[in-house]
Amino acid sequence: MYNRGVKVESRVVEIPPGEPWKVAIVSDTHSKPHPKIGAHLAERRPHLILHGGDIGDLEVLRQLEAYAPTIAVRGNIDANTPEVPEAVTIDCRRGPDLMLRIFLTHIAVYGPKLRADVRKRAQAAKAGLVVCGHSHVPFLARDGSLAVFNPGSIGPRRFQLPITFGMLSLDEGRVRLEHVDCETNLKWLPPEAPAPRPG
Repeated sequence: MYNRGVKVESRVVEIPPGEPWKVAIVSDTHSKPHPKIGAHLAERRPHLILHGGDIGDLEVLRQLEAYAPTIAVRGNIDANTPEVPEAVTIDCRRGPDLMLRIFLTHIAVYGPKLRADVRKRAQAAKAGLVVCGHSHVPFLARDGSLAVFNPGSIGPRRFQLPITFGMLSLDEGRVRLEHVDCETNLKWLPPEAPAPRPG
């Protein structure tokens, strides 16, 4: 089974003082990241990149490393990459202060809610944010005390889903998350549901 006996690795990232801290979040590249992602990353100049799994060819990670240090987790198509962890807890610190703890894993949600096993691990790690991939569906929600963010996919298009990545910014202790359309380089918002018909 994919997530049996998960070993969670830990990383510490130092946040530089005096400027907003930016993290680009990508997932599900399947060896073929969108050709515009490099230009988008170069423009946004993130301090860190997170990859939510289903990497495919590990050359993808080397390409991302050209733009910022990259932390990745293994997805369900990455069975032959044991050097990539299945889950990572990331402590984002500014000096002695913990500003944010992120739990990064590939498969995390069932419908709109966290899977019980992932919630248990994230809560045990005392994380505030779960970042995941797998579904290719851009997603931002709250499940109890945990924020949950799926950046969508920057790999080959699946069905009619958008091709998106995420941006996290941390400024004066405030976290902001958004999705970006990889094709237009504009903020992506889910389409509004049609208004109910009268009568």
